[in-house]
Amino acid sequence: MRCAILVGLDAAATTVAFYIALFLRMNGSVPPIMHDGLVTALPLAALATVAVMFVLGAHRRAWRYVSIADLSFLVQVATLSIMVTFVALKILGFGTWLPASVPIIQWFVLLVLLGGMRLARRALRERLLGDTPPQVAFKPAGTGVQNVLLAGPSDRVDIALRSLETSQRSRFKAVGIIDLGGRELHLRLRGVPVLGTTEALEHIVNTLDATGQRPDCLFLVGGPDVMPGPDMVRLVNRAESLGLSVGRMTGAVGVEASKPGALDLGFIDMADLLGRPQLRRDRSIARSAIAGARVLVTGAGGTIGSELVRQIAAMGPAALILLDHCEFNLYTIDMEMQENFPRIPRQSVLCSIRQRECLMQAFAAHRPELVFHAAALKHVPLVETNPCAGVLTNVIGTRNVADAALRHGVRAMVQISTDKAVNPIGIMGATKRLGELYCQALDLSGRRDAGAPRFMTVRFGNVLGSSGSLIPLLQRQLARRGPLTVTHAEIERFFMTVHEAVQLILQSSAQAVAENARRGRIFVLDMGEPIKIIDIARRMIRLAGLQPDVDVKIEIIGLRPGEKLYEELFDTREKRLDSTLPGIFEAEPDPVPLADLDTLFDRLETASLRDDEALVRHLVTAAVNGDGVHTETPASADVHVLALRPARVLHTQDLGNSAAAAQQ
Repeated sequence: MRCAILVGLDAAATTVAFYIALFLRMNGSVPPIMHDGLVTALPLAALATVAVMFVLGAHRRAWRYVSIADLSFLVQVATLSIMVTFVALKILGFGTWLPASVPIIQWFVLLVLLGGMRLARRALRERLLGDTPPQVAFKPAGTGVQNVLLAGPSDRVDIALRSLETSQRSRFKAVGIIDLGGRELHLRLRGVPVLGTTEALEHIVNTLDATGQRPDCLFLVGGPDVMPGPDMVRLVNRAESLGLSVGRMTGAVGVEASKPGALDLGFIDMADLLGRPQLRRDRSIARSAIAGARVLVTGAGGTIGSELVRQIAAMGPAALILLDHCEFNLYTIDMEMQENFPRIPRQSVLCSIRQRECLMQAFAAHRPELVFHAAALKHVPLVETNPCAGVLTNVIGTRNVADAALRHGVRAMVQISTDKAVNPIGIMGATKRLGELYCQALDLSGRRDAGAPRFMTVRFGNVLGSSGSLIPLLQRQLARRGPLTVTHAEIERFFMTVHEAVQLILQSSAQAVAENARRGRIFVLDMGEPIKIIDIARRMIRLAGLQPDVDVKIEIIGLRPGEKLYEELFDTREKRLDSTLPGIFEAEPDPVPLADLDTLFDRLETASLRDDEALVRHLVTAAVNGDGVHTETPASADVHVLALRPARVLHTQDLGNSAAAAQQ
């Protein structure tokens, strides 16, 4: 029965196409002599089409799933059936009245009718059976539908889109496509726009966010061959930094898993590297503090600084002041803001935080209300061999920024620190510790004035993927198939994503200002248990689809100067306190008088400008060990690094036993 109906429809389409072609050729007026000829020609045309389709097996095809190959088949059917029809008419002598152009016109019309009937049948069936979910412009609240980006070759993305469309209970809605090759930009595939390449991921997410369609997930469509090795790790890191879950689609999705050609979905999470789920924080607190405020970010072109700028821009500040000493980094973040947030007034200031007068002029000209101080030298071995540069940036530069904030009426300044400042054994950690102490002293100096600026410090561990850090190094080594270098088999670090770090900075500082938190405290993220670097290396190799110590070797190279085997979150002389912020702890260091710090910093600045490394090392070491700030120059000019006290290992399970309060 089904086959008979299809045969009848195709025969009818052929006769209709024949008549339409003749009608068009004669400009809508068919002479009576041609009507007589049609009595013979139309049955012959229908019979020829049925015969051709029978020989080619057209009615044995499943037309529910029309593909490019099926349309090519219809081209063959139309061509052969018309050729057979007009050859037969010629042989039988019934075609003398027929204009020569009619077969050509009929070919186009017949192709449209045959293809149109099959597409209409499929669309009608899907609509009647409810196979296609209704399209929604925005993610409906409470329905569990998630907006997704699809990345991959267009043919595989097309298969994924079909799988999502034909799943009645699919919880995913495609809002955009990322073109891995960059050859199909600004096109649409099954109605979904191609928005850009992986390099434009941040811009794509911000654009969709502005239209109420912010994606929740990024699906990489295809197997490991689509994006192998370190490129895959890099994409996961960038997506996770934007708060996107990442998945790979290869076989079947949800309830359609049993159907041939469906797709399989497996999520990839930075928890694969972190060993813990990423923390998600309420952005409303930070948004209320930043919206309508003039905000300055130092080190605005760096990893932390640029992510700060992106998240702050999304919260609607009155103005953004981007300050950096690196021309290229400043240009890059400035162009990104121009493309993604053109309506936010901004000013890019090319200035080093070492340049005190230039910094003061920038603050005087732009009058920021909030300052996020992300500029720093952070590479442990480099700062260890260049202690004067480390002091001038991390100590004197921090004092310059804090003094400018104090002088020009900033509401709050946030100093971004590191767990390497805790019980430091190297110059980098020690310089960051001195910066913490200076901000604490300034914060405490205003405790009797309710309107005094706040100076807060946020301390966290290693940021996954930050410039010059572990992950980019391992990515480069992985790209050339290793070996991956690890300094020690037992070395551990606390890790977090850049998205987590910036959320911590914004939320903790905003809430501290809003609630007038106790002065002189440091906010510390609970980053879970420390992770062995060698485990990170192994997870990265596996994430790239390779086997550790088989496809890629791991090489132990030994600890570097100034590097600790274990990092800590709290100093031995700090009071560890619970915080009102979930997932965040507070520390209250023993304060150092501001006058003593000024005296020490003056001596450090003089020694650093003279490039007196021995004196710089001695002063920094004595200060962080609590030996006072008026220590004389060591007798021996050959002094290099004075041993600091051994680091005490503190794991986060100890934090639950911390003291509950501290005196202001």
